[in-house]
Amino acid sequence: MADLAAPRTRPELRLATVADAEAIRAIYNHEVLHSFATFDLVPRTLEDQQRWIAERSGAFAALVAVDGPTVVGFGSLSPYKERAAYRTSVEDSVYVGGDQQGRGIGKMIVNELLHVARVSGFHAVFARISGPSDASRALHASCGFELVGIEREVGRKFNKWLDVAIMQALL
Repeated sequence: MADLAAPRTRPELRLATVADAEAIRAIYNHEVLHSFATFDLVPRTLEDQQRWIAERSGAFAALVAVDGPTVVGFGSLSPYKERAAYRTSVEDSVYVGGDQQGRGIGKMIVNELLHVARVSGFHAVFARISGPSDASRALHASCGFELVGIEREVGRKFNKWLDVAIMQALL
């Protein structure tokens, strides 16, 4: 029997709003509780997530990938370091809902973040990828990032010491 399920549409990207906070929080908190994708150990509250979105603007605004009314992923750029000489560098973050992975959503988000960084005048974008995350490393490599270093055993989560891979794209 033929699969009668409707094909999935291609998600669209837009700026996140405070109304997206619960959907973003659900995606993020899943990673907090079940993966090494973030070093956060405590799930965010709705108020935390609303504040996180409200604090983002301009080049540091959060983006969401939406499929119809559903938020299926999100990403943002953040300052890389506080000191003035680092101001031409940023760090990306990208998260895709577990049931949405493998659809190219992460690549859409990363490529848009690279575009935002470029037009905002940044020179370098870094990805700090924790733990055994081959998929995230492959995603970033497919978007032009190169591995530039490994920080050994810099975090501890789920009773495991974790490395962080540093990947970089020059714009």
